[in-house]
Amino acid sequence: MNLKVTTLSLLLIVPVTIWAQKDKDNVIKSIDAKAGLYGQIAQQIWEHAEVGYQEENSSALLQSELKKAGFTIESGVAGMPTAFVASYGSGKPVVGILGEYDALPGMSQKAGVPAPDPKEAGEAGHGCGHNLFGTASMASAIAAKEWLISSKSSGTIKFYGTPAEEGGSGKVYMVREGLFDGVDAVINWHPGSSNSANPGRTLANKTGKFRFYGVSAHAAGAPERGRSALDAVEAMTHMVNMMREHTTEKTRIHYIITRGGDAPNVVPAFAELYLYVRHLDREEVRSMWDRVVKIAEGAAIGTETRMEYEITGGVYDVLPNETMSRAMFKNLTKVGGLTYTAEEKAYAEKISKTLGNAAKPITDAEIVQPYAMRTGTSGSTDVGDVSWTVPTVGLSAATWVSGTAAHSWQAVSCGGYSIGRKGMMVAAKTMALTALDLFKDSKLIEEAKKEFQASLGPNFKYESLIGDRAPALDYRK
Repeated sequence: MNLKVTTLSLLLIVPVTIWAQKDKDNVIKSIDAKAGLYGQIAQQIWEHAEVGYQEENSSALLQSELKKAGFTIESGVAGMPTAFVASYGSGKPVVGILGEYDALPGMSQKAGVPAPDPKEAGEAGHGCGHNLFGTASMASAIAAKEWLISSKSSGTIKFYGTPAEEGGSGKVYMVREGLFDGVDAVINWHPGSSNSANPGRTLANKTGKFRFYGVSAHAAGAPERGRSALDAVEAMTHMVNMMREHTTEKTRIHYIITRGGDAPNVVPAFAELYLYVRHLDREEVRSMWDRVVKIAEGAAIGTETRMEYEITGGVYDVLPNETMSRAMFKNLTKVGGLTYTAEEKAYAEKISKTLGNAAKPITDAEIVQPYAMRTGTSGSTDVGDVSWTVPTVGLSAATWVSGTAAHSWQAVSCGGYSIGRKGMMVAAKTMALTALDLFKDSKLIEEAKKEFQASLGPNFKYESLIGDRAPALDYRK
C-alpha cells in the first residue's frame, strides 16, 4: 500500500515539475523576444541621466511602457512627483518589484569608450546603472503579468518606481506612506561586476546639509567686522575628522563643501557642508549624527555664526532573507551569466587595464558566483527600509567589466554599452522566475515570512531615520 502511495505521489510530482520548468522557459523566451525594446528604453534613460527627484523623462517613459502593458498607474505617490506604483492582477500573493532610474551628478561619460571622456563635462551620468535597474525590473514585472494571464493564476504584481535612491531616500517615504502594506514579498536587483544572489547587509546612513550664516565684510579693509561662515565650516570639518578617531571601525563619514563663499576679498556670509554618516548599526548612525550636530553647534559658537541643518536622507541597513535568496540563486543559475562578443571582449580588456589591482578575469561575467552570505561593508541603499517592512530579496548582475566599482566613469561607460544591456537581461529573467516561484509556491512565502519575523525580533518598531520630514525635492541644490 505504501509503495502504491509513493509511486502515485511521484507520478503527480514529475508532471508538475516539468510544467514548472516549461513555464520558466517560456518566461525567459518572452523576455528575450523583447530584448531590443528593453535595450532601447535603458539607453533612453541613460541619455536622460536625470538626478534624484528630477527624473521626469525617465519616470514617464517607464510609466508609459507599463501602461501599454496593461498596468494601472498611480503617479506622484508619497509626495514625490517622479514616484509611482504600477499594479496588475488581484488577490494574493502580492509581489512587489523595485525599479530605480536616477543618475549621479557630475558623472558624465561617453558610452562604450574605455577611457575617461565626459559626454558633457560636469553633467550627470548613470554611474550606478539605474538606467538598467529600472528597465530590467520593468521587464520582469511585465513578464510576471503575462504569466499570470497565461496561467490564469491569482495574484498581484506591483512595480514600484522609486526616485532619488542616490542620497534622496525615495523608498523611505514610500515605506512611511504605507505603500508596501499588504505586500507579501519584494524583489530587486542592482547592476554590478559579477553575477550573484548572495544575501548580505549594507550600511545604514544619515545625510544632511549644515548651513552657516555669518557677517560679510571687506576681507582686507575691515576684517574685524566680519564673521566668516566658511571658518565655521572649516572648524566643523576639523572636529568631524578628530571624531573619526573615536568611532568604531565600521564607521564611514564623508562630506563636501557645497558653498564656501563668492570672492576671496569678501568674508563669506554663507557657507554649506553636505555630510554623510554610515554604519552597519542604524542606532550607531543615530548616535554619530547627534555628535555631528553638536560639533556643528560648537563650530557656530566658536566663530560667532548661526547654524541650521537639514536632513536630506537616511536609510536602514538591508535585512537579508536567505529563504528567498536561495530560491533566487537557483533561478540565476538557470539563467546563467553572459558571454562577450569579440568586440565586447576587446573593450572589456581595455577597461580592465584602467582598474589596477581591482581588475579581475574578464570571464567572470559568464560565471554565477557560488552561494554564500556576503560579509564586509558596502554602500547604502533605501532598499534597506523596504527590507525591514516586507521580506525582500535581491541579486547582482554583471553589467560592468569585472572589478569595476560603482560611481565610476567605467560604470557609466559600461552601462551605456551593449554589455550593460546584456547583464540587465540576466537580472530581468532571474527576477521574473523568482516572481513565478513566489506566485506558485505558498510555502516559499510562508518560510520567508517566518524568517523575516524571526529577524525582526519581538520588539521591533520601524522608525525612519528621516523622521517626519517631507521629501527633500531640492536636495541637489
